[in-house]
Amino acid sequence: MHRAFAQGRVAVVTGAASGIGQAACKKCANLGMTVCMVDITAEALGVAAEALSGQAEILPVVTDVSDGAALIALAERVRGAYGDVGVLMNNAAVRNPAGCWTGYKDWQKTMDVNLWGVVNGVQAFAPGMIAQDQASAIINTGSKQGITTPPNNRPYNVAKAAVKSYSELLQHELRNRENCQVTAHLLIPGWTTTGSAEPKPGAWLPRQVVDRMLAGVAAGDFYILCPDGETTAEMDHQRILWGAGDIIENRPPLSRWHPDYKSVFDVQTS
Repeated sequence: MHRAFAQGRVAVVTGAASGIGQAACKKCANLGMTVCMVDITAEALGVAAEALSGQAEILPVVTDVSDGAALIALAERVRGAYGDVGVLMNNAAVRNPAGCWTGYKDWQKTMDVNLWGVVNGVQAFAPGMIAQDQASAIINTGSKQGITTPPNNRPYNVAKAAVKSYSELLQHELRNRENCQVTAHLLIPGWTTTGSAEPKPGAWLPRQVVDRMLAGVAAGDFYILCPDGETTAEMDHQRILWGAGDIIENRPPLSRWHPDYKSVFDVQTS
């Protein structure tokens, strides 16, 4: 286990009221950590926090991650109460359908939460985590859709692609900082049952994603790529390589879904 997840340390998790965030909070509580659960929905957050009461010290905080000042205030509150932050998990996300030239407000909301929520979290917490001079971890939740960018969920895909790039730059900056003990990691879930959805065959449960996350952080992995019951690791690799090949071979973008190339992709990756 990575030392950031040690008993008595503090984990701050956004998007904590459901899904992967809630599962991460439960795991951290079971490890004896103090858990700051952050979400924008007060009722759902209260229910999620109550479910963990008695297992560990839980601090539920209703906060809008798109508000940078609010996250700075949260970081000051956590440091004032506990002094230490072992884990920051920037996990909050929304999905809003929109076209490339429609749904401007949906684009703005998605970018505010899915991208700026990550940037705001790092800006608020990273300086203090670096100053602690203890092994700590920042985990940003990305998505396979931010790598292969399938032609749906456009705002979500664009935001998650930006989270990938930002997290890579963050990791580079941290590793080149002398004596820095904070590591950065990109969690890349596959098909996962989240929210109030009924589990479907093939979809991983949030706890499976969190178990993979813990193993990846302990191993020192930056890219924590999760398979699921429908997509193997080998299939993920083939899809990612095919997407990179669009550039190298000068194919149309998203050629997996292009009528002139789809059959070739299907044959080569079957």
